Amino acid sequence: MPSFAPLPSPVAAGKPTRVRYKVVGLAIGLAMVTYLDRACIGTLAPDIMRDLSLSKEQMSVIYSAFALAYGLFEIPTAWWADRRGTRNVLTRIVLWWSAFTMATAAVFNLWSMLIVRFLFGAGEAGAWPCVARTFSRWIPLAQRGRIQGVFFSGAHLAGGLTPMLALAISAAFGWRSVFLVFGLIGLAWCAVWYWWFRDEPSEHPEVNAAENALITAGRGEGANHHEGWAYWRRLFAHRNTLPLCLAYIPNSCAFYFCITWLPTYLKEKHHFDAMALGFFSGLPLMTAVIGDLFGGAATDWVTRKFGLRLGRAGVAGVGNTIAGVAMLAATVAPHPVVAISLISLSVMATMFTLGASWGTCLDIGGQHVGVVSAAMNTAGQVGSFCTPLVVTWLLGRFGDWNAPVLAIGGMFLLGASCWFLIDPRDKVFE
Repeated sequence: MPSFAPLPSPVAAGKPTRVRYKVVGLAIGLAMVTYLDRACIGTLAPDIMRDLSLSKEQMSVIYSAFALAYGLFEIPTAWWADRRGTRNVLTRIVLWWSAFTMATAAVFNLWSMLIVRFLFGAGEAGAWPCVARTFSRWIPLAQRGRIQGVFFSGAHLAGGLTPMLALAISAAFGWRSVFLVFGLIGLAWCAVWYWWFRDEPSEHPEVNAAENALITAGRGEGANHHEGWAYWRRLFAHRNTLPLCLAYIPNSCAFYFCITWLPTYLKEKHHFDAMALGFFSGLPLMTAVIGDLFGGAATDWVTRKFGLRLGRAGVAGVGNTIAGVAMLAATVAPHPVVAISLISLSVMATMFTLGASWGTCLDIGGQHVGVVSAAMNTAGQVGSFCTPLVVTWLLGRFGDWNAPVLAIGGMFLLGASCWFLIDPRDKVFE
């Protein structure tokens, strides 16, 4: 892919430059585009179902098609990024998903939607492990939890605003136009990323020697082998891998419920009108921003004060426990606003754990952080894939929207117990 223009000449060494924060800004832009594209389909589901003559069960299969492809291609894409760097790989990812976001505007029946959403998921797979790898190369050790929190806050802010934005565009131009607009935003991000970003701080002409030294101090690279069954056995047999993956599943279940069936839950169970629906559908992801920021800061602070294990596993375990209790309490809430407020508290609490979860991947991954974080995120996609299908099955089985909410709450408590088994001081490939 050709460059657009030459970059500035190198900066003289001295006081550390701050190029790493520009990298974080671009990553936040990526996160926001990702959630615009993902979250809009749940908001637009009633119009899509009406125009394409889809049932709830068929819409659940469409939701799950994205998650299935995302999970299947997550680890291979991250493995590729660990070998080739994230400049090229993220450019390919965003170009692909932007194209299929726009292609969603052209679907005409169930099968065309299934194919487009599957290919959309395949293209987007690996995006966040690529960001984790980018942070592992660009962010000093002491700031990684905080930066992960800021990154996720941008994603969830966009996700929280998406229902209102999507409904406004759809009301004016129809639901198909939403996918066209959001896809174009991704193409613009690609152009900036490929022109400006470099895989290593030392390769970027705006980074001086002082900033490069600050970023790489104490980083430690670990083993750099990528081939053979021994590599994969070491990854999947490591003591941290399975509990880390299991602990991440309920987070994805809750998130996917919010961007798929939450608007329908609020309409059918609590009878919110259209205006209230746009606000309350986005409320959990809006409050998630608070959890992202405080969770990222908390994991770094507790790590400095009490050590890495308590800073990661302790913070995440507490967050998942609060998330589980709040989600269970939502099923007995005396008022609809109290119910959605408790669900929002639950989502905020689980997002409080993201800095610790992804920080743990950076801690134990070394040069293989892309693959390690992809393994965790792939497990999350198992939850994403199953959630829409399980929601409609539980609705059919019990006839009550409380059933899936109870199931998610129970999974949070199981996830909290997994953190007792995780030790972020124990690296996978060392």
